[in-house]
Amino acid sequence: MPGTTPSITPATTLRELSGFDQTPASLAGSTLILIDYQNTYTTGVMELTGWEAALDSAAGLLARARAAGATVIHVVNDGGEGTPYDIRAEIGQIHPKVAPVEGEAVVVKTAPDAFVGTDLAEHLDAAGHKDVVVAGFMTHMCVAFTAAGAFLRGNRPTVVADACATRPLGTVGTEVSAEQLHQGALATIDDLYGVVVPNAAALS
Repeated sequence: MPGTTPSITPATTLRELSGFDQTPASLAGSTLILIDYQNTYTTGVMELTGWEAALDSAAGLLARARAAGATVIHVVNDGGEGTPYDIRAEIGQIHPKVAPVEGEAVVVKTAPDAFVGTDLAEHLDAAGHKDVVVAGFMTHMCVAFTAAGAFLRGNRPTVVADACATRPLGTVGTEVSAEQLHQGALATIDDLYGVVVPNAAALS
């Protein structure tokens, strides 16, 4: 009828069409993968929108995982000396709020998918869990690609939305805000590659 606003029906996802389990992972039964929580994303040219809140959420997620006895794997990107991702310099180090402790593996990668050219798969297989919980920087890049990589090798990813962040970008003359990019990346993951939850409290 004229003047009425049509209701929006959520699109059916590829996960739903494929009959995949939509139950979020539990921390006790998962391996936690923390991706690229490096200092470079907190300042300068690579500073992310909302990184402070995301990092606080990641610290809470990490504390929950440790309390649950979950295996924790930290991933860092190494861009080489003199880059914003130089892991030999302070700029490339993991932020102190989510720094690894003794016994937690650190995987060094050079590609957005943390499985490419690394031993991440071996660490996951050794932990013995099909479920993985994923969070990190940047949502549209290494989080999305690593979640896809986990899915494609047979793991079952759950991504914690509020522990991820990204930055605004531009394409064909249009600015894409950080929030739009963040939500678009999460929607892409949610469509096929994994379950997306709003926060750590939503993990089953």
